[in-house]
Amino acid sequence: MSKVACSHCNLEFDEEVMIVEEEGKLHFCCKGCQGVYHLLRDEGLGTFYDKLGDTKLHPAAPNEGSLERFDLEGFEKRYIKKSDDGLNEINLIIEGIHCSACVWLNEKVLHKQEGIIEASINYSTNKAKVVWDPEVIKLSRIIEVIRSIGYDAYPYDPSLQEARATNQRKSYYSRILVAVFGSMNIMWIAIAHYAGYFTGIEQRFKDVLNVSEFILATPVLFYSGWVFFRGAYYGYRNRVVNMDTLVASGAVLAYLYSIQAMITQKGEVYFDSVVMIITFVLVGKYLEVLSKKQAVDTLDGIMGSTPTEVTLVKDGVKSLVSVENIREDDIIEIKSGEKVVIDGIIMHGEGSFDESSLTGENLPLFKSKGDEVLSGSVLLDSQLRYRATKDASNSLLRSIINLLEESITKKPKIEQLANSISGYFSSTILIVALATFSGWLYWGDSFEQALIVGISVIVIACPCALGLATPMSTLVGISVAARRGILFKEATFLETMAKSDTLALDKTGTITEGRPQVVAEHIRKPFDPTLLGALTATSNHPISKGIVKYLGEHHEKATPVELENIQSIQAKGVSAAYHGRKILGGNKAFMEESGIDTAGIESENTLFCFAVDGELMGYYELSDTIREGAREMVSKIREMGINVIMLTGDHEQSALKVAAEVGIEEVYFHLLPQDKADHISRLHDEGHVVVMAGDGINDTIALARSDIAIAMGSGADVAISVSDVVLLDERPKSIYEAYRISRRTFRAVKENLGFSLLYNLVTVPLAMAGFVNPLIAALSMSLSSLVVVGNSMRIRSVKLD
Repeated sequence: MSKVACSHCNLEFDEEVMIVEEEGKLHFCCKGCQGVYHLLRDEGLGTFYDKLGDTKLHPAAPNEGSLERFDLEGFEKRYIKKSDDGLNEINLIIEGIHCSACVWLNEKVLHKQEGIIEASINYSTNKAKVVWDPEVIKLSRIIEVIRSIGYDAYPYDPSLQEARATNQRKSYYSRILVAVFGSMNIMWIAIAHYAGYFTGIEQRFKDVLNVSEFILATPVLFYSGWVFFRGAYYGYRNRVVNMDTLVASGAVLAYLYSIQAMITQKGEVYFDSVVMIITFVLVGKYLEVLSKKQAVDTLDGIMGSTPTEVTLVKDGVKSLVSVENIREDDIIEIKSGEKVVIDGIIMHGEGSFDESSLTGENLPLFKSKGDEVLSGSVLLDSQLRYRATKDASNSLLRSIINLLEESITKKPKIEQLANSISGYFSSTILIVALATFSGWLYWGDSFEQALIVGISVIVIACPCALGLATPMSTLVGISVAARRGILFKEATFLETMAKSDTLALDKTGTITEGRPQVVAEHIRKPFDPTLLGALTATSNHPISKGIVKYLGEHHEKATPVELENIQSIQAKGVSAAYHGRKILGGNKAFMEESGIDTAGIESENTLFCFAVDGELMGYYELSDTIREGAREMVSKIREMGINVIMLTGDHEQSALKVAAEVGIEEVYFHLLPQDKADHISRLHDEGHVVVMAGDGINDTIALARSDIAIAMGSGADVAISVSDVVLLDERPKSIYEAYRISRRTFRAVKENLGFSLLYNLVTVPLAMAGFVNPLIAALSMSLSSLVVVGNSMRIRSVKLD
């Protein structure tokens, strides 16, 4: 029986057991090889087989069984988010990523798949955000594509991530132990070698030393250095030159030359350099892994401790129910020490809540019936029941987690540039090393000298420092901000905010508490307070709420009345009808536009007027409290060289009073929502980078038009949805802290990029000139990455006071 070679792995089998295609032109030993072959052809990577030649591979192991779970309903509910436009989104951890070139390869292959809308991978965390159309491609197919190019993927889960990180550390431990053992022993032998080189040594003793070094170097190269060979192999398969290619090629060349020198007894061996290259780079990579893990811990601390079940009380019966099955208006019971998973309103009981993970405030808050409880807070004492006001997917805690996951997958523009440069960097270095080798071979003294100089060039130049420069800094910056209750939705916003030169502040709810209280009541003509109460109750505006509260405290409760034709006029007021009578409530300008006489009404406080059938019945003066720390925030931000302005819909006297109290000199008042947005546009036309902070629906248009939109955590949902940064604790000082963190982070990014470029500009020419041997080159390469990581970690010590 004749044997034929598999068209994928090149292994030979009897023809009768092969899978035959295209009338005998293609033969496959298994479905795994068949699937990989067609995948590479479909992806335009068929030239792989031309490069493969007669090399034999391991048959591709089919993964159909392990892929099925990715399409199960239970998996979908737990890990996949569905958008309103029918697209699916998941966060995956990609195993096997070693450098920015690996990121580039995975993103390129995924983007070529029909149905994948977005594929963005963060190098620091190896976390990928993938958005796809489930009608076109299944998740199992996406995982299969990732596996086919030598990587693996699994859904992001903080608890699973910790277990996998532990396994990864153990793997590094064993490899580092072998490398360190080999290094320590080979250096003792090298000392004897060098002593003999200068003082003279018999060849038979030299042979013993050479063989000893060979025995020690071999396991270090092929066991400890396996991670580099694996990365280089998959880079070669996909026509990518990465950091692993540089390390593996440099070590192997030195190893092969040393074997040749040992056998022929001509020249010197460099087994010690082989061991040191692997050891230094491996230890550097391990320390890099530990630093990444430490930076991610802050985010995982928020995400990882979320309970998966709650106690549901239904018809007097308690039962443990998955949080995904809780619906709005369900009654939940919570005990002392438990974390709130779903937002709600307390129905029975009272207790103290720790909201430090949300606001950074360590003092517990006492809450009782009717108070709101926030997901992410912890009940410190007692036991109570509350009514869910949202489901799990829309809770505050889930929103925070989503924001953090989004922030660490989005790449700043400067990182995209760095990744693009590092993608070509490794190929350039190989060309430079080859040219250096050729030059030394032609003009130098020997082949040995030319080879060692070429190896030094390969090893000393590492794209890792360049690839780490931005993602490491932004990851630390985001985690520092998260600890302060400042959530950046994307890492890109750190860069944009750092470049800002103008801050626009809304007045109500941003500079002030947003809870104005009535300080004076002026009755022009007697009227039924029930009408005014019913009218203001239809609005969620803080001024309307202030009127409702005042009426409830100073007037007897009456039977509620039903109003008709209720209309809310943005930034002006509310109108309605009652038994044929037209009633209006709003600011002075709204009254004048409606033809109502407002003569004699003047105040530096906010005004709310009430009219019935075109006649003014009375008006109220309301005053809001300045938020604690607002004046200090404005002062410190102005010291940073940032122009601070106020945009408000309030009248002139009230706006100027608040501005004077907090130290803002440039004030714009009587602004409608569109007016605020138009002012932001004018600032853009003048070349300014604008940050806008607001909390209300009337701020939404202006927030959406600004370069960076900051929303207060208790603001309107629509304002938060269009914002780029969310302040959970609502402190004005947090705006200043966001500026400080973003500028410190961006400075670290520029420092890292500058160092990476300077390092290569200095060390590569030195290596080309022959002043650096492979051992020093390996140490320098590792130190360059550690310098970048260490500089990024300095962001954690940024001064915010």
